Amino acid sequence: MPTPRPGVRLGSSSQLSLGSGRPETERRWWAGWRGEEAEDNSLMKDLGAEYLAGREGVQLFGLLSLYLEQEQRFQPREKGLSLIEATPENDNTLCPRLRNAKVEDLRSLTNFFGSCTETFVLAVNILDRFLALMKVKPKHLSCIGVCCFLLAARIVEEECNIPSTHDVIRISQCKCTASDIKRMEKIISEKLHYELEATTALNFLHLYHTIVLCHTSERKEILSLDKLEAQLKACNCRLTFSKARPSILALCLLNLEVETLKSLELLEILLLVKKHSKVNDAEFIYWRELVSKCLAEYSSPECCKPDLKKLVWIVSRRTAQNLHNSYYSVPELPTIPEGTCFDESESEDSCEDMSCGEESLGSSPLSDQESTFFFNFKVAQTLCFPS
Repeated sequence: MPTPRPGVRLGSSSQLSLGSGRPETERRWWAGWRGEEAEDNSLMKDLGAEYLAGREGVQLFGLLSLYLEQEQRFQPREKGLSLIEATPENDNTLCPRLRNAKVEDLRSLTNFFGSCTETFVLAVNILDRFLALMKVKPKHLSCIGVCCFLLAARIVEEECNIPSTHDVIRISQCKCTASDIKRMEKIISEKLHYELEATTALNFLHLYHTIVLCHTSERKEILSLDKLEAQLKACNCRLTFSKARPSILALCLLNLEVETLKSLELLEILLLVKKHSKVNDAEFIYWRELVSKCLAEYSSPECCKPDLKKLVWIVSRRTAQNLHNSYYSVPELPTIPEGTCFDESESEDSCEDMSCGEESLGSSPLSDQESTFFFNFKVAQTLCFPS
């Protein structure tokens, strides 16, 4: 049994004591997580009075209430998602496998351009809301995915970190033009009534994490937000979890992680959050089991983890050969000696030599083919193209 920290309280005057046989207070507390009815509500009333006290606590729970009001508005239509789930695989219809593969591509784009997790989660939300609303052909899915990524990046990222449309097209290899992207972005925005900035499971996850850390005496680093975000991305790569309420999905992830830590204090705070969020016990248990199964598969060695999957860059055999040969033909810069005094004449000669070299390289502008080659070479180096 886990050992509680000193001063942990479950009621107005009941001290947590763990011995042979689970105490009544602890038994009622665990019953709340299993979905069983507690014998009375005095425990939660005392918890609410204790933890909601303070200005910061009131603000956090006020923000939680606001998120709960908004989450239904930004959730994909369940009927549309169910139709995709029931669709068999063929060349003319969108099936779950194609949707999941596209989300993994979004994750790869997010990693390649250094975008944050919020960009990825919002892009998935926009994608699922659009797919659940419209009948999309598989051939258009690549263009739609790029548009969702760009729309999310413009909302979340700083202006200097927003990738250009041209670069995203090149890296994603979506076989569409910038004008195609512009038209599709307009269609997506209109169909979603320009409500693109959604309340997602990541918003709830961050808020729950803040609430827990604000009301615990345990070490702050014990609950890793990066790990929770990685687990959320793993769930987002499966269509099933788009049908879950964002608040419940985030609560399930946090609950499973806290149970792994075996911290009664953290679980006690989560129970308060669960009650405040008015989460149905049966619904919570249902999604908790699915999330647990998903994370178990995600942790297995057979699973191709989203965070470890490399972006695949497809090139022709001749291009690959050129990239391989040109790697060894790149001239090396001369070594700069340290701690020596240069003669002025030597310094001038060196500068002249270097300027001549620069002139010879930059005397004529690069052709389109050369620009394309150097761009591909840079990408290949970034992606660690195998020799």
